[in-house]
Amino acid sequence: MIFAAGMGTRLKPLTDTMPKALVPVGGKPLLQHVIEKLKSAGFNEIIINIHHFAEQIVDFVKCNNSFDIRIEFSDETDKLLDTGGAIKKASWFFDGNKPFLIHNVDIFSNIDLKYLYTSHIKNGADASVVVSERDTFRYLLFDDANKLAGWINEKTVETKSPLLNFIPDKYRKLAFSGIQVVNPSLFELFSQFPDKFSIIDFYLTICNNKNIYGYVPDNFEMIDVGKMDTLNSLQL
Repeated sequence: MIFAAGMGTRLKPLTDTMPKALVPVGGKPLLQHVIEKLKSAGFNEIIINIHHFAEQIVDFVKCNNSFDIRIEFSDETDKLLDTGGAIKKASWFFDGNKPFLIHNVDIFSNIDLKYLYTSHIKNGADASVVVSERDTFRYLLFDDANKLAGWINEKTVETKSPLLNFIPDKYRKLAFSGIQVVNPSLFELFSQFPDKFSIIDFYLTICNNKNIYGYVPDNFEMIDVGKMDTLNSLQL
């Protein structure tokens, strides 16, 4: 699944006339870069959630013959559903009981997606979130086995965790990259949540009982292209 429904407010004024997914980088829209990365890793069925200038994204994919793979759309035109709600709405697409990969449209990285997917299965994870040691102010917190234990916002000192007597300093701080692998078995727990919710908040609710692991790639390099300064400096 490709998350492409965002308003792209950090890329204004470009996104005043186009969706973030179609902002060009190196002569190609962001969406095309992600689709081609997924294809090269062996993924041949993709669903894209859409909201802002949704019809432009649909037209772009159709004009490119769906890049010769199966591409479907999850229409959030009426209401943005956040990351968890987006997965919940698109759950009909994941009908094979196989883990599925989710990739933000504005993330460029050198990650080996095929290795990530196989590692997820090998580790017996319910969800694997790609994380790294990166400067930010919002961190996921992991124990020594790389199992999710909580979250912290260092600006507000807010923390979240299902654990009793949670002490953030005891855990490893890692930043989420916008790439993850999820087991459809978690869908049965979505009923406890409204139509709109964050997948990270969902993980933080269930991580005491489910295996939500952090995946830290070797020699990981990542760029968030969803910001104008990063977009202007990126040369491909």
